[in-house]
Amino acid sequence: MLSKKMVWALMAVFAFLSISMFISNMPEKKDRHVIEKISAYFPYELTKTIGGLDLVNKNTGEKLKIDNAKVFLAFDDLLKKWGRSHLQIKDSTLLILDDENRTVDTMHLNEKELKFVKDFFFK
Repeated sequence: MLSKKMVWALMAVFAFLSISMFISNMPEKKDRHVIEKISAYFPYELTKTIGGLDLVNKNTGEKLKIDNAKVFLAFDDLLKKWGRSHLQIKDSTLLILDDENRTVDTMHLNEKELKFVKDFFFK
């Protein structure tokens, strides 16, 4: 049968793999103030369902089929792709653009928010 050492080794490996998967699937840290401002213009939202969380396109109502373990990573990826084409920085002002590259809203950024926007969207 299995010795006690083998059982402890299997438990340690399982714990290590579980923790590493948990950490790798965590979304990036975001600045709450910036995300609240741009979320009104971002075309996707997270919705709760009986089966977990879904990403829904606000314009079409289409649900994206994404595994629940990866939904936050997919949300971050969509947010970054959208931000690269719909956000611009001029001095310390964030310009939020529509699909025709017209400014729909602006936001003055402090140093911390400016660093977040540059690191999250434009890196």
